[in-house]
Formats: sequence, C-alpha cells, structure tokens
Amino acid sequence: MPKVKLDGITLNYEQQGAGEPLLLIPYLAADHACYAFQVAEYAKHFTCISVDLRGAGESDKPDGVWSIELFADDVAGLMRALGVRQAHVTGLSFGAAVGMWLAVKYPTMVKSLSLHAAWTRTDPFLRIVVEGWQALAKGLGNVAETVVLGIFPWCLTPELYAAKADYVRSLADFVRSRPPQPVSAFLRQSDAVLAHDIESQVGRIAAPTQVTCGRRDQLTSTRFAEPIQRAIRGAELIVFEDCAHAPIYERVEEFNARTLAFLRRHAG
Repeated sequence: MPKVKLDGITLNYEQQGAGEPLLLIPYLAADHACYAFQVAEYAKHFTCISVDLRGAGESDKPDGVWSIELFADDVAGLMRALGVRQAHVTGLSFGAAVGMWLAVKYPTMVKSLSLHAAWTRTDPFLRIVVEGWQALAKGLGNVAETVVLGIFPWCLTPELYAAKADYVRSLADFVRSRPPQPVSAFLRQSDAVLAHDIESQVGRIAAPTQVTCGRRDQLTSTRFAEPIQRAIRGAELIVFEDCAHAPIYERVEEFNARTLAFLRRHAG
C-alpha cells in the first residue's frame, strides 16, 4: 500500500481506476476498504483515492487532540502530496463531516461533494449514543467488537439482520479482518465527533453537492440532511427508503447507481 509523509504524520491510501480524481473518506473507526462495494463501480469512471485517516488502518496514530478540521487538513495535505489539485470528494458520516470542512477550508480543491449520512453539529441525542460507544470500547478493549456489537445496530435495519443474516455476518467478519484500531485512536476520533460543529459554515460550501441519508437513520437523519440541502446552494437530496445509517451496505446497487450518476454529471 502506498503512503505519503506529511507534516508530522504518514497517511496510507489506495488508488484504483482511471479518470478524474475521486477522493473517498472513511467513516468512524474504518479504513479505506470500507468503500469496497463502491470502488468496484466508481473506478470504472474515476481514479479512486481511498485514504486511511489518522488513527485508522495503516496510517499513523499520534497522540494529541484531533478535530474534524484537522482530518480535513490531513486530506488536503494528501492531495497536495499526490499532485491532485482538485477532486470529487465523497464521505459517509465521519467522512462526510471531514468532506464538509475540506470544502469550507479548501474550496478550490473540491470539484463536487457527496455527503452521505452527514451532520452539522453533534446534538444531545447523537452525543449520548457516541458516548455509549466510547464506554463500550473501553469496556471491551476492542474496537472491532465495539463496531459489530455497538455501532452496526445503528447502521443497519432490523429487517436486514432478519432477512440477510449471513450477509450481516460477512460484514462483521470483514470489520474483524481489517488492521485493528487501538482503543485510544477510536476515542480520539470519536472525541472529534463529539466536538464537531460546522453549522454556521455550511452555507459557504460552493461545490456541487449531493446529500443522502436513510429514511430510518436515527443518528444523522433528515433532521440534518434537509437543513444541509437548504444551506448549500443547488444541493440535491436523496433519501433512501427502508435504510438506516448505511445505505452503502443495505442498498448497494441503488446507492452506487444514484451516487455515480451525480458524480458523472459533474465530471469532465
């Protein structure tokens, strides 16, 4: 896996495909491979650059306080190191928060912005859920098991667990197979989630933007998606019915088709 050394940190990334650059930013606790079901399709049209954020995968896990803005700075540094002046940017949940800060702080670097399960500010409900994940991670001492036991039930609907139990088990096995994230790194990433607040800045985003969410997502529901769409001039909103926080896994074909259509409209 290729790596780039930035100011004080080394980031790991993967590159596939050909065409305009498409940067994929992972969600909380995940590494670049979390977009495996998407890259297979996206890489037919774009040069997909999937990054391990600080604290995850094979990227460095330094001490200190991390913020969503800092993650955006890291991503901008990665783009500069790779000679990528502008890219389409996509992110899910944590990755969407990073994408928003990237578009606000480095507007010329973002050709289009895809925000999946995004949120602008951590409200009391989201705070208590994330603090519960932190308590579980500390108790279990294992981030992969925290994801499978504590985070997955917020991301997938009960119906998916019932109808496709083998598929859900395969997702859990995949999480367990990835490079393990230290609990300390998970806590730093999730502390950044708790501190996230870009509400007053969202209207500054100028890139063509697609906003998506699951109708049954309790974490980052339409209570965030609709205000984000209104705040960003010309933004499009797609709500995936009968999905929770992760339509990328519940409705793979539909998610890929509708998000790829947006990306291709803004390419070239």
